[in-house]
Amino acid sequence: MTAFRIRAATGDDARFLADMLVEASNWNPATSRPRVAVLDDTKVSRYVTGWMRPGDFGSVATDARDVPVGACWGRLFPANAPGYGFVAVGVPELTLGVNTQWRARGVGRALLQAVARQASAAGHSRVSLSVERANFAQRLYISEGYITVASGENSDTMVRAVH
Repeated sequence: MTAFRIRAATGDDARFLADMLVEASNWNPATSRPRVAVLDDTKVSRYVTGWMRPGDFGSVATDARDVPVGACWGRLFPANAPGYGFVAVGVPELTLGVNTQWRARGVGRALLQAVARQASAAGHSRVSLSVERANFAQRLYISEGYITVASGENSDTMVRAVH
């Protein structure tokens, strides 16, 4: 296993978080869209627009050369403009993206765990996310204690308590 480390995300990570949002959106190669199409979709781009705003938090995984390879972050949304994984005001929605060549190496799990600690430290009791049921990442979320609280046509909203 190649070594990686986890660090807190900063405002300077905005472009990389956008890259990871594209990775997360394009998890299925058969339905992937160009970067510009993903980021032009305001329902998707809202997860990174204006990063880092008050209440935002996240973590970035870097390789041995300090090159970012994955990120997970949380953002709060209001009830009148919810994200895909919205469950309640004050519950941050997470986004997780890992470069294809770094998947299945523990990076996603380490990022999820780091962000859960950050959410707890910020005073949150829960975090949420949305995942398409066919996405292999759903197994990771279940193994990390996320439970399905709502289901759509092809996706589930999942929540995990953080302490």
